Amino acid sequence: MDLNNILGVVLAGGKSQRFGQNKTQVKLKNQLLIDYILKEIVDEFKEILIIANEPIKFMKSKNISIIKDYKSGLGPLGGVLTAMKWIKENDKNYKWISTFPSDTPFFTKKELKYFYENVRVNDGKLFFIKNEETRHNIFGLWSLDLMEQLETDILKGARKVEFWANTIGVNIVNFKYKKPDPFFNINTKEDLKKAMEIMEND
Repeated sequence: MDLNNILGVVLAGGKSQRFGQNKTQVKLKNQLLIDYILKEIVDEFKEILIIANEPIKFMKSKNISIIKDYKSGLGPLGGVLTAMKWIKENDKNYKWISTFPSDTPFFTKKELKYFYENVRVNDGKLFFIKNEETRHNIFGLWSLDLMEQLETDILKGARKVEFWANTIGVNIVNFKYKKPDPFFNINTKEDLKKAMEIMEND
C-alpha cells in the first residue's frame, strides 16, 4: 500500500484521568512517553499530525505538526474527525489516516509494516489490529470516505470507537502475541512501573 496516501495521526487528546497527569509528558527511561511512538513512525509518513488539547513537548521533526481537537470532549472519534477535517481544509491529497495512541512504548515499525502488508484496501474502509483476543481500536486505518458518516454520527452522539466501528463495519488484521506486548499501553502509574520493569529485564 502507498504510504504517501496516508496521514499518520497520534491521538493525544485524552485527559489521562487514571494516570493523574498528562501521561504523554511522563519520562520513561529518560524519554517522553509520546516520543516512543513518534520515533517508530516518523520516517514512515510524509506527515504526522498530533491531536492534543494542551501544549506538550515532543521530538522535533519537520514533518510533525500539532493541532487541537476541532471540538473538545468527543473522545478518539473526535480526534479522527479532526484529522480528516485538517486534510480537507488544507487541500491535502491523503486518502487514509493511520491512527496511533500516544502511550504504547513497545510498538515498533515492524508491527506497522506487518499491519499494512495484511490490509486489503479493496475489502473495506476501516481496519483495526487484533492481538490474541484484544482488538486495538486506536491502532486503525481509516478511509477519508468515512468522514461524512463519522461527522453525522458524532453530531448524533457517537463517542465510543468500538460501537461506531462495529456499526459501520470494520476489518481486522490479526497479530500473533509476542513479548513485550507491542500494544501494552500505559494508563496508570502501575502501568508505567511495569513498563520500566519490562525494559530493565529485556
